[in-house]
Amino acid sequence: MTGPQQGAPGEPEDARTSGGGGFGPAPDGAFGPPPEGFGPPRETERDTPPRPSRDPRPGTGFGAPYSPTEPGFPTQPGTPTEPGFPTQPGTPPRSGDPTRPAIPAQSGGPTHFPPPPLHPPGPPTAPAPPPGGPVAPQGPRDVPRALGLALLDLSGLGLGHALLRSWGGFAVALASTGALAFVALPADPDGVPPALVVGWLVVLVLLAAHAAARGLRTARRVPTVPVLGLALVLLAAPVLAGFQYDAARDRAQHARLEKQLLDRLGEADRTVARYRTSGYAGHESAFSTALTTYRDLSRDHPDSAAAHKVPARLRTYYRTVGAPFDKRDYCAAVDPLRHLLTVPDTMGTGRVPKELVAWPEPRLATSLYGCGITGLGTADSSTAEYHLTALLEDYPDSPEAGKVAPEVEKHVSFSLRDKGGASPCEATESLKTLAGQATSVAKADGAPAATVTALGRQADRAKGGLPTKTWNCALAAYHDKDYAATQTRMRDFTAQYGKDGRAPLARKYVIAAQVADELPAAGKVKPTTSSGGSISVTVRNDSPEAVEVLYTGPVTGSFRLDACGGCERYEWADTLSPSFKPCPSGRKYPSKTLRLPAGTTYFLHKPRSGSTLSGSPATDTVNVRGGYTYTECAYTAKGFGSSGVDS
Repeated sequence: MTGPQQGAPGEPEDARTSGGGGFGPAPDGAFGPPPEGFGPPRETERDTPPRPSRDPRPGTGFGAPYSPTEPGFPTQPGTPTEPGFPTQPGTPPRSGDPTRPAIPAQSGGPTHFPPPPLHPPGPPTAPAPPPGGPVAPQGPRDVPRALGLALLDLSGLGLGHALLRSWGGFAVALASTGALAFVALPADPDGVPPALVVGWLVVLVLLAAHAAARGLRTARRVPTVPVLGLALVLLAAPVLAGFQYDAARDRAQHARLEKQLLDRLGEADRTVARYRTSGYAGHESAFSTALTTYRDLSRDHPDSAAAHKVPARLRTYYRTVGAPFDKRDYCAAVDPLRHLLTVPDTMGTGRVPKELVAWPEPRLATSLYGCGITGLGTADSSTAEYHLTALLEDYPDSPEAGKVAPEVEKHVSFSLRDKGGASPCEATESLKTLAGQATSVAKADGAPAATVTALGRQADRAKGGLPTKTWNCALAAYHDKDYAATQTRMRDFTAQYGKDGRAPLARKYVIAAQVADELPAAGKVKPTTSSGGSISVTVRNDSPEAVEVLYTGPVTGSFRLDACGGCERYEWADTLSPSFKPCPSGRKYPSKTLRLPAGTTYFLHKPRSGSTLSGSPATDTVNVRGGYTYTECAYTAKGFGSSGVDS
């Protein structure tokens, strides 16, 4: 049996240094070196470097392997340790050196002997091959290195697998991180779906665990300290990226919010513009909604771009709401301007520009004055009373408040100057209205004393001019042949101004108007307060109903005749006969004798029973002349309920 040659490949080192000390045949065909203690030291043990063993387990001998070439090993003087070292005379050549012939041992033996072997000689042994073929060499367990590789993979770039040259894991890491970046960028206000982030983290954790497991034992040279340092540095990358993404998402959320706020601002602007032509009246709720939007933007988002635009929008809002004032439509401007006064309270302190806060007040005072004076002396007296009273109460020190009394005086004077001309009735109504308006406005709370006194004086002037204006108005109706209006106005005159010297004549006009209303020719005569005359005219009542007799002409008057007892209504057909004569002799009738001057007198007989069967009024015209006696007879005919007068 022969053993492997010295230095042959695959010769385990521990086969030579541990266990038995058997020898194989020498290269020159001998049976190995001489026994221990004979001859020079074994050349193969001194010059051949040890070869690595396939068995990672340590040797199991009685001590460290013997190696005479190890540093510090003592050598005998003259012992060669390197090739070419000179030998002493008589030293035999080293065994196994092919350049030197083998020198047989001298009978005397060598002068120096090598030390005895550390292990007893034994039969040669060969290492057992590992099961399943050769095993790749593994390094020692390096936990810091494994941790560094895992942390490198946790950075999301797969560098741990790249250092291990595991390109599949490296590709998975890059693909997962790239997918996350593709979805996340650019940053969306709603962020990344949580499921995607969780999935990405799971992939990184699995890759990190795989890299750590492979990094515990790897034959590749992976510098532990640089890897661990780089891993710690790169691990900050996803953290910083997360912070940057949060900041980008915040910016995206801010941009979206800004867009939403600007959209709200635009909607409010469109509302204001929509009603710019039609105005504030009738669209109060729409303007209030727009103003609420401006307030919410300024209050809830003061640093937004939309909030910074609100002051400019408020200027547009003020101009739009207050547009009637610019058109001098003062009555229509009052309510919008009053609304603008409430805007600072609605918006809140400091949110309305200072010039806008003071903008409505002078305009409102002007509008109250302008609207109030347009209603002076008109039928709708509430307009003037309401606005002028509000002016004196809210802005008593304004220039407009000082103009109220002079304006009322001007209107009173204008109405008084009309002396029954083109529109005496309008002047009458104007004076009545002015008197009431001046009296009402003078009661305003906080009105200046001088204004109150002046208004009271103008009210008295208007009242003082009313009798004449009322009289002229009634006369105008009689001249216009409006006898119904004449009766109404003259009765009103006598009722209101019964102590006026024209009251008796007013009563005459009421009578004359009634006669003229039935007998138009009577309207040519103007009634007077004259009475009496020289010509006798007797009026009798041949009717079962009471009769009121009215007459006008040279004199005007009226009287009442009681019903005739025993008298009956005549047949209407009988009254058509030429021989018909009422008030026959032989009967006593209710009668009255008048003394009238010569001239034409117009009579009107009006039944007073109130019955639906009573006769209609009857008229008669008598030309009264001196030297004659006149008789008037009133009667009632059946059939058509008519009445008649016979003279």
